[in-house]
Amino acid sequence: MSESVEHFREQYREQFIGPRYSGWGHFAFTVTASLAFIAVCIAQIHAVRTLEWLTIPLTFLYVNFAEYFGHRGPMHHPRKFLGKIFERHTRQHHRFFTESEMAFGSSRDFKAVLFPPILIVFFLFAFGTPITLLLIWGISSNVGWLFAATGTAYFLNYELLHFSYHVPTSSWIARLPGMAALRRHHTLHHDQSLMVHYHFNITYPIADWVMGTLYRPAK
Repeated sequence: MSESVEHFREQYREQFIGPRYSGWGHFAFTVTASLAFIAVCIAQIHAVRTLEWLTIPLTFLYVNFAEYFGHRGPMHHPRKFLGKIFERHTRQHHRFFTESEMAFGSSRDFKAVLFPPILIVFFLFAFGTPITLLLIWGISSNVGWLFAATGTAYFLNYELLHFSYHVPTSSWIARLPGMAALRRHHTLHHDQSLMVHYHFNITYPIADWVMGTLYRPAK
């Protein structure tokens, strides 16, 4: 590991990771809270009509593009009132993990990848609830709850995939089908010379493909 990355990691751990922090506890909260919210949503769904099922793929595409623009925008360019997002992502996450040093040092380093619990609560309630209620009121109850369930499932998928990109290459997770390609996609984004121009999808590079931000090395 380079001296600069090692030094930054030591500073980050000292400043931001408290002695009581549990990486696996953080991981468990993310998974449990997301699954619980999804279960609540599914419990509200009854007798779905054929067209209502289209909510799932449409929500998937919507959130894929929201992920893309959120990452390309405030995560990499400081915006008014969103400075903490830029600070946490560009100035912390991208210095903690570089294209040649992508792996966690220990479970305590999970904090540099997983969303803070308060942001998870914000995502599930402050962001998701208004849109869900609007869809319930404007279209149907099933559409609203399918949107909420799909959006939350996508968020959990985002967190699990991002986590998987930062496990050691020797981990069984890194050998899952399709994981090598997704890990390469994300690793290229951690190249300091590429990170503000390419590979803004953390999950599936659909929006990257549509927006022309897939990196293709010069031949």
